[in-house]
Amino acid sequence: MRSRPTAPPTPPPDPAHAPAPVPTRGTLAKRLRGWTAGAAAAALAAAVLCLVGPAGPTQADPVPGAPAGWSTVFSDNFAGPSGSAPSGANWTYDTGPGANFGTGEIETMTNSTANVHLDGNGHLDITALNNGGAWTSGRLRTPTAVAGAPAGGKLQVTAEIQQPTGGLGYWPAFWMLGQGQWPENGEVDIMEDVNSLSQVAGTIHCGTSPGGVCNEGNGIGSGLRACTGCQSGYHTYSMVLDRTDTAAETITWYLDGTAYFSVAESQVGVATWQQAFDHNLQIILDLAIGGGFPNGACGCTTPTSATGSGGTMSVAYVAAYTTTGGGGGGGGTGGGPVVGYGGLCLDDRGASTADFNPVQVYTCNGSPAQQWTFVQAGTTLHALGKCLDINGGGTANGTTVDLYTCNDTAAQVWIPRSDGSLYNPQSNRCLDDTNWSTTPGTQVQIWDCSGTANQQWKLPS
Repeated sequence: MRSRPTAPPTPPPDPAHAPAPVPTRGTLAKRLRGWTAGAAAAALAAAVLCLVGPAGPTQADPVPGAPAGWSTVFSDNFAGPSGSAPSGANWTYDTGPGANFGTGEIETMTNSTANVHLDGNGHLDITALNNGGAWTSGRLRTPTAVAGAPAGGKLQVTAEIQQPTGGLGYWPAFWMLGQGQWPENGEVDIMEDVNSLSQVAGTIHCGTSPGGVCNEGNGIGSGLRACTGCQSGYHTYSMVLDRTDTAAETITWYLDGTAYFSVAESQVGVATWQQAFDHNLQIILDLAIGGGFPNGACGCTTPTSATGSGGTMSVAYVAAYTTTGGGGGGGGTGGGPVVGYGGLCLDDRGASTADFNPVQVYTCNGSPAQQWTFVQAGTTLHALGKCLDINGGGTANGTTVDLYTCNDTAAQVWIPRSDGSLYNPQSNRCLDDTNWSTTPGTQVQIWDCSGTANQQWKLPS
């Protein structure tokens, strides 16, 4: 689901991140968690990658290339004929009433080219239309979780966007979402504005809802701040997830290459942060109408009779870069055994590469069937060229685990936790040695996470 702030957050509990004043908008007063000038300078120096300033492209310009030491893991410059749909390989539609998204928005999202189309000059246009009081608009997401920061590395996700005009109720957003449970599996809002204010906000969502360490459903955010000219021209909106020091990870937001907000792992705790951000996420672009954030910002109900139809969020490009590979293929450990309860090893039965082949516990023997690679950016476990997978994408206790073609689905996400467990966000369960078995050949399963010895797995180093 997509969550957006609906009420003022409580003051931050950490005096090292004391709030600084920002504009108050009705019931949506936000507080910036401050950071030192030295930290800001260090973060900016570390993240001035290919962040660029405002521009006004008129053709399908190439996406900025990855700097030395970085790799491009996703990009789209929206080349194509005027009026055509965006690339189906890169984007899929979320359709249906805005009420389905849990944010109070009132439009219906469609896959119509009236709402979502290429303009023929290298832009994706998402347009909100008022059809006699029935609003329609568009929401696109990458089909899979395409981008994550590998342990010891960085992820930058950036887009060049012109925000829409139109007045009260407009709610453009460029953001990322973790697969599985919300908010514990993470959300990073890279750009939001409401009510055509020419402002920008960056926010994370994590932990539990309501409340929790991330103050859901508000999240931890910058609050709305000035974004001069953001309705009249293209500006770059970026975030950098920095896992260079895996004990002190950060997310920093940039407007036209200038850092304006940062959140640190220490603010929410290691376990919460790992579950939310130490894995791949989907990229989403959407233009909502009405809802909690616009209503809270104006202290009114939006849209109004004065809200203009046809406001467009125009996107020149979207790109994601990492410092060590990325997507499902970078940042992996060396191959080796995954050792579990009773000293048995995770094993692909019979070394078969057939889809649905059972994964079991077995006497450790160093065979290829027991050589697993943990791909940190995608949080997947690979053996014999395939992935550790929950059968049928099941979520119930006792669902068996098998080997399957790697497909970037939530059934193949395994997040290592501090208690040694391997957590699957979609099911909200952990990889489990069935019935604490020490019998070689017992197929593994998923089960409620308990931190017990039969759910503790030692990954290859």
